[in-house]
Amino acid sequence: MKLIAMASLAFLLGAAACTGQDAAATAGDERARAALTEVTITSANGPHVFRVELADTQDKQQRGLMFRTDIPKDGGMLFAPYPPEGGGPREASFWMKNTPSPLDIIFIRPDGTIARIAENTVPFSEAQVPSGEPVSAVLELNGGRSAELGIAEGDKVSWKR
Repeated sequence: MKLIAMASLAFLLGAAACTGQDAAATAGDERARAALTEVTITSANGPHVFRVELADTQDKQQRGLMFRTDIPKDGGMLFAPYPPEGGGPREASFWMKNTPSPLDIIFIRPDGTIARIAENTVPFSEAQVPSGEPVSAVLELNGGRSAELGIAEGDKVSWKR
């Protein structure tokens, strides 16, 4: 019995030393538990539907899509409400620190229209990507998807709340 307990303890201590793997496993666990919602963007060439993770808390919004390389083609993350602590729409500023995948960052006005699209943001960049005006939500998609689908500023965005 002691041998099993000692082997278990050695395994746990060894596992704790693998922080890179633990961080990745934790991120995977968080994604598995993430709430998903359906977002529709109606552009000049019709509706485009995305199934995205919902970042509806301060912790989820701070982590965003950091460390992610497995974003589905029609996936992403919706930051709604933005900011999560309330207080109404405000200017947003995002960055790409620890984010290895280029993203399209779509800033959404309180009326549901797109205020700005920051296309193909640079992975790992610490440069600020500002909304340019007060917004109430932000949608992150795979880099290049907006242009590929013809999504433009002024298009309407809706989601199940």
